[in-house]
Amino acid sequence: MSCTRLFLVAFVAFLAGCHHEVPSAALQSAEQKSFTIRGKVVSTDATHVTLDGEDVPGFMEAMTMDYKLKDPSVVSELHPGDRISAKVLADRDKDGNYTNIQLKDIVVIAQARPDYKPPVAYHVPTPGDQVPDFKLLNQSGRTIHLDQFKGKVVLVTFIYTRCQLADFCPRMSHNFADVDKALAADPALYKKTHLLSVSFDPTYDTPKVLRSYGGAYTGNFTNEKFAHWDFAAPSEKDLPVVTQFFNVGVTPGDSTSLTHSLSTVLIGRDGKIIEWYPNNEWKPEDVIATIRKNAA
Repeated sequence: MSCTRLFLVAFVAFLAGCHHEVPSAALQSAEQKSFTIRGKVVSTDATHVTLDGEDVPGFMEAMTMDYKLKDPSVVSELHPGDRISAKVLADRDKDGNYTNIQLKDIVVIAQARPDYKPPVAYHVPTPGDQVPDFKLLNQSGRTIHLDQFKGKVVLVTFIYTRCQLADFCPRMSHNFADVDKALAADPALYKKTHLLSVSFDPTYDTPKVLRSYGGAYTGNFTNEKFAHWDFAAPSEKDLPVVTQFFNVGVTPGDSTSLTHSLSTVLIGRDGKIIEWYPNNEWKPEDVIATIRKNAA
């Protein structure tokens, strides 16, 4: 069985790339849309999979239906009971109806029949887990390490600066900016906390790039001192162990994009995980409340 086509990871990978404006003439024909779906495999045939799918906002409510496989060769690697994530491709006509629905980029996230060993073992962040003392190069060109923040409550998220999908890296960075401003309004709490945005694109996201990106999100631009919020990246060598510990799946997209999952972790003063937020649904006010409770 091929292990290069499907990887057993602990969470979903998403496509992060540029969206190109559709010429007006093209609007007369179907427009292809892309969604992410998760669900349980019910059955398969040579070209289709029947999936008990979860709710897909903007596309459909939770239901069981047949999907055509864009790459039918993957069917041999799917078994009833497997939980998967995948990309749904669908053509939307001018009336808003969807046709030509297909699944691609299928990722098995839990196997009903564990018949192969995945090449990479991802760790699922769990409250109480001790976070390793990972070393990172920050926006000022200085090496920082996670243990230096012991004694503070640290909020960590994963981004890359070229991400163009509003609900992914930009949303995480906007959320962090909201958290940073809220904490700054309480000087005592501010001193007990720290924010860290970690890039998984260290080749492109150099200290200079991270400094510019970070300054834009704090709103202080070139005047930002980065005393409370670091933007940093591990070395290429250390990148796999960092992303695997925090359950960040990253694969190449096109020449400027990466397919990736989301991961935000709240670390306590003792260096142990308090909470893990594996998607983009967390709200700054809820995280601030948890920070306040654990920094007291």
